[in-house]
Amino acid sequence: MPRSQSTGRSANGTGSIRKITTTRNGKQYIYWQARYTAGYDPGTGKQLQRSITAKTQQEVAQKLKATTTAIDCGTYITPNKQTLGEWLDVWVDTYLLNVKPRTLDIYKSDIRLHIKPSLGAVRLESLDAPTIQAFYIKMLKPSKEHPKGLSAKTIKNVHGVLHKSLQQAVLVNYLHFNPADACILPRIEKAKIIPLDDEQIAAFLLEIRENRFKAIFTVTLFTGMREVEILGLTWDCVDFDRSVIIIDKQIQLHQESGCNAYELVSTKNGKSRSIVAPPSVIAQLKHQRMIQAQQKLMTGLVWHNPDNLVFTDAFGNHLTKSTVYREFKRVAAAIGRPDARFHDLRHSYAVAAIRSGDDIKTVQGNLGHATAAFTLDVYGHVTTQMKQDSAARMEAYIKSVSNL
Repeated sequence: MPRSQSTGRSANGTGSIRKITTTRNGKQYIYWQARYTAGYDPGTGKQLQRSITAKTQQEVAQKLKATTTAIDCGTYITPNKQTLGEWLDVWVDTYLLNVKPRTLDIYKSDIRLHIKPSLGAVRLESLDAPTIQAFYIKMLKPSKEHPKGLSAKTIKNVHGVLHKSLQQAVLVNYLHFNPADACILPRIEKAKIIPLDDEQIAAFLLEIRENRFKAIFTVTLFTGMREVEILGLTWDCVDFDRSVIIIDKQIQLHQESGCNAYELVSTKNGKSRSIVAPPSVIAQLKHQRMIQAQQKLMTGLVWHNPDNLVFTDAFGNHLTKSTVYREFKRVAAAIGRPDARFHDLRHSYAVAAIRSGDDIKTVQGNLGHATAAFTLDVYGHVTTQMKQDSAARMEAYIKSVSNL
């Protein structure tokens, strides 16, 4: 490919500018190139030479001046030709070392289903806030795959993954700033909590009296444990002498290469907590221990419970969330609450605890919430009702003393 060059100094005396004439497929092309020193190779100590091109000498000179100024100010970013999709692959493989398996699966799913199809081909250094914002707006709109559009919660989750990946790109000096910072997310409508009331709890307990999952349902209802925590509870975390349950792990599904595998991982916030359980819960756990001992005796060598789980099937294997959930939904429908979710047992515990007089700090600790403020935000409607009940009691007292 024949090419001729003419070299000159740049206007500000830094770097060099040259005119390049080249021929491709019989057609002549002319452009200008500026070369500059971008620093030194940390391994060899040699200068790192970079180049900038433009159609005119004036344009390339302006680019060169901006680049050298950025180098002098310490804001220079090495040109990066990789796309967002390529960077996401690097980010997942290199920087997510401490992410739980299930969380990693969710990140990969959001990248594969949402981010890459829309933004994967965009150059990383060219990605800006308007492009990302348009991507979020598009997700909200109805499509063939999602006739009602995607929810605000889904968009928030996708934004979280994209923002984390771009923040890492900032830290490794691929970007000046995180373009996702300037994006506005759709407001998430807080789902209304509908716990079981006293009559429904009574009906629920009556319905499960002969149920194989009675212990799971009862312990969850009266401790507020999450489903993954109750299914991941091990016998070494149950102190019968002190009536204490220690929650330091959860069971998690790890979906990799189409193979479903369960494992025990740390709790949602990575911290352990302890619950002083009421006597009826401890009695239920003792009964469960007796049932499990009988199952182990009956199955003999077939028994397999390497993790020492409290709740297993008849052969010691871990229980799946789907199996427990289907049975819960059957029971919920039987008591007239087909809309109830397993998580509503946790909500029912929290509401009952607050109504019975437990302070918010205790409820927060038992639930494993990060702050008492979060607990108040979730169950604020309960405390409002308690304040109204308190006002009604005071009114009754005022009337009683006023008649003296």
